[in-house]
Amino acid sequence: MATLAAHDTTPSFDHWGDAVVSDDDISHIPGERGWPVVGNTFRTLADPHGFTRRMVETYGKVYKTHAFGGWNIALIGAEANELVLFNRDKIFSSEQGWGPVLDQLFPRGLMLMDFDHHRIDRRALSIAFKPEPMRHYAGALNSGIAREVADWGGAMQFYPAIKKLTLDLAADSFIGIPWGPEADRINAAFVDMVQASVAPVRKPLPFTKMKRGVDGRAYLVDYFTRETHKRRVEGGGQDMFSQFATATREDDSLLPVDQVVDHMNFLMMAAHDTITSSATSLIYYLATHPEWQEKMREEIVAVTGGPDASGQPRPLDYDKLGELELTELAFKEALRMVPPVPSMPRRALREFEFGGYRIPAGAHVGINIHWTHFAEEYWDDPQRFDPMRHTPDKVRSRHKYAWVPFGGGAHMCLGLHFAYMQVKILMAQLLQRYRIEAADGYAPEWQEWPIPQPKDGLKVEFVKL
Repeated sequence: MATLAAHDTTPSFDHWGDAVVSDDDISHIPGERGWPVVGNTFRTLADPHGFTRRMVETYGKVYKTHAFGGWNIALIGAEANELVLFNRDKIFSSEQGWGPVLDQLFPRGLMLMDFDHHRIDRRALSIAFKPEPMRHYAGALNSGIAREVADWGGAMQFYPAIKKLTLDLAADSFIGIPWGPEADRINAAFVDMVQASVAPVRKPLPFTKMKRGVDGRAYLVDYFTRETHKRRVEGGGQDMFSQFATATREDDSLLPVDQVVDHMNFLMMAAHDTITSSATSLIYYLATHPEWQEKMREEIVAVTGGPDASGQPRPLDYDKLGELELTELAFKEALRMVPPVPSMPRRALREFEFGGYRIPAGAHVGINIHWTHFAEEYWDDPQRFDPMRHTPDKVRSRHKYAWVPFGGGAHMCLGLHFAYMQVKILMAQLLQRYRIEAADGYAPEWQEWPIPQPKDGLKVEFVKL
């Protein structure tokens, strides 16, 4: 069993860039520095999951690795997930963990906030996920998905198709504007920001991804700033942005305009790529496990009533989302097999102990969700796709933090119910229209980091029923 003790040591740093942890501070922790200068960066990027497995097998569930310019202490397993995500003693900073990657393009998003500031803004933003706006989103998703997927028959690459659809849906559900040139310009700026967030060149030099990302951010900051003022004066609709623009804090004050803008930018980033990745993995497993596809189709027809007299799929009503129980189990298993955020960084604000090791204040630490999702100590035959792992009785018998695709604790994904809803509506539209097939033995290679996607775009065929 893991041991934990937090020490009330005042940290000697103010910013995530401060180099406060020396080699001597962590000399007692096993691990590897790797090659000169680059450390284990390229080894990690080449095979993130294989690298983690090797390190755990060699050094155990607490180890150090030097990559991406500094030391990181890996804390592995469900107990580590609980320690870091639940964060009972407020030892770990999400802001200072994610900041080096996201701050230049997505500053002040919810993941880059801690403690009271995070709690206050999260509570204000939660209004966008109350039943009334969620009911509106469900209507927009039903109509938008139906319009787009009607033309998806035949052989296709699913990943780019769902990526485009998710962006187009965001224009309607998230921003409240129609599909068209304005939405296309917003989407292009957003894509530039996302690509820049993981670009190796971190300065906005001419012709670099970072320069395009910084320019994209400037465009979106200008657009959302103007629109926030406009919607506060004229009133907005039920879209997510209008909810954010008029959200109030505990003292009934409106969120500052610049914070509304930053939250909106971050939300689009957090929602878009993760939903795209998780929908893609679910389609892959349904195409290669047709028995589950058929179970879900039968359930969807039973809940929606099936296609109407003209052969058009009926929409999935918001009030019936909870009735798609098998669909939810399959989605949860796809999230286990391919978690959209495979690992999560934090920074220790105080010295603490875990697994018999003292971890100094200022250390960058990280948990590995993918490793936990495939650990035999939590899962029987973990390489096998088996949605029945997620029935209530199985969940009760497992460690609470063995399945954490949405994170946990105070930073649990704010939009997780939106994600379930979008995927269920997508499945309801697709499986009433098509049988999804893949070639025998199809097993595409995946780009595993930072957000998983199939390298070949996921080659499947949508056969009309």
